[in-house]
Amino acid sequence: MSAIKLGVPSKGRLMEKTFDWFAERGIRLRRTGSEREYAGAVDGVEKVELVLLSAGEIPRELAAGRIHLGVTGSDLVRDKLADWPTLVEELAPMGFGHADLIIAVPACWADVDTLEDLDAAAHAFRAAHGHRLRIATKYHRLVREFLTREGIADWQLVDSQGATEGTVKNLTAEAIADITSSGETLRANHLKILSDGLIHSSQATLFASRMADWAGLEAPRAALIAQLGV
Repeated sequence: MSAIKLGVPSKGRLMEKTFDWFAERGIRLRRTGSEREYAGAVDGVEKVELVLLSAGEIPRELAAGRIHLGVTGSDLVRDKLADWPTLVEELAPMGFGHADLIIAVPACWADVDTLEDLDAAAHAFRAAHGHRLRIATKYHRLVREFLTREGIADWQLVDSQGATEGTVKNLTAEAIADITSSGETLRANHLKILSDGLIHSSQATLFASRMADWAGLEAPRAALIAQLGV
C-alpha cells in the first residue's frame, strides 16, 4: 500500500514551526541529508512520507493530488487555487505564520482612509491621468475578488514578486496589496493601511487534498488523518 505524502515548507521558520507542531502530537519530522537535498523522514507514525517543498508549491501539489496533506499559508491556497474548497479541505489552523493581506496607500493621502475613499480617489486619478490607479501585488486572485466584491472601480493590478512596499516610492504603483505582520515595513515606506482594507487574515494551515488517491492507502482517510493528531 502507498504511504501518505505530507508536504511541508522546506526551510525557515515555517518549516521549524511545522516540525514543532507535529512534535507536540508525538510525531517527529526531520530533514535527512544536506540542506540542498530536500529529503526528510517521519518518526512516530507509520507509512507517512515527508515531502519538502516551498510554501508556494504546496497548493499546486495538493490540487494536483500529488500529495495527500500539506502545510502552507491559507492566503496561498486561496490565491493560487480557483474554487479552492473543491480541491482541498482545510483541516486545522496551526497557530503560527500569522499575517494579514491588506490594502495600503501613501500616508500622505490624508483624505483616503476607507475603501469608499479609495474608490473616489481612483475615479479622480483616472480623470486626471487617463489611466486606472495601479495597485501592486502578488496576490492577484484574492485582491481582484475583494475589490470587485466591494464595488471599487478604476483600478488595475500590477504584478510585484518582491519589495512590493517600494513600488509606490519607485512610481510603478499608487497603492499596494500585500502581506504584513507588524506593519513596520509599511510605515518605513510611508504607507498606511486602509481602515477597512483587510482582505484576508492568514496563518499556516494543514490542508488535505480532495484530488489525491486516498483509496489506495491501507486505512480509511479519516483514520489516517487522525493518527497525525488532527
